[in-house]
Amino acid sequence: MSATAGPFSLEGKAALVTGASSGLGRHAALLLSAAGAKVGLAARRLEPLVELERQIEAKDGRAIPLRLDVTDPASVADCVSTAETELGPISILINNAGVAETKPAFEVSEEDWDRVVDTNLKGAWLVAQEVAQHMANLGHGGSIVNMASVLGLVAGQQVPAYVASKGGLIALTKALAAEWARHDIRVNALAPGYIETDINRDFLASEAGERLRKRIPLRRFGRPEDLDGALLLLASDSARYISGTVIVVDGAQSVTL
Repeated sequence: MSATAGPFSLEGKAALVTGASSGLGRHAALLLSAAGAKVGLAARRLEPLVELERQIEAKDGRAIPLRLDVTDPASVADCVSTAETELGPISILINNAGVAETKPAFEVSEEDWDRVVDTNLKGAWLVAQEVAQHMANLGHGGSIVNMASVLGLVAGQQVPAYVASKGGLIALTKALAAEWARHDIRVNALAPGYIETDINRDFLASEAGERLRKRIPLRRFGRPEDLDGALLLLASDSARYISGTVIVVDGAQSVTL
């Protein structure tokens, strides 16, 4: 895929993608690179990031692998500093790192709760704060895209910590958009529905997954590329006057719930 020209071009921009080792984060990194961005690939595990770096550089892109624990402020600061040293000022952040725990609410332990909320909400906050501080100090502004979920907007069963974290992330998105606009920093969120990745593919192919699919008005699960248009819009200068919004990409599932 060649670099995107026109209003969605990211040519010359530096981006940081958290949770880039797999799934939607990996896809987002490839998408931003194809649109012309230099990409910091951040995750806890370096091995898959090194392979992703090779894949991007084989297509004449620029990427660097970065070890990152989003729940550790020191790790966040080191990651952002290294990304800027290697790639230049970060103007795009895709805040994608996240985990889930599927259990009935009665069975969720404090440890389960903390792991999910600390990663999905506190972690997103720590990375956004660090990147935005750099943007403000350097005076160039930028775009922060938080990867939320339709389960931050509607109820979901047996994932109480996940629902709470994504609902909190959507509220945080709006709060940061209002406060950081003065620095020309835009903060928006994507709320995907059920998007097929390696992590959930077996479940979505099961009988339970088939029942779920039938409740989606478009009658199919999403694919990572279904997020491309919304993600490129929010990351690019085409969305220069869009901030504090949530774009839902779920095949109309949430409007029927």
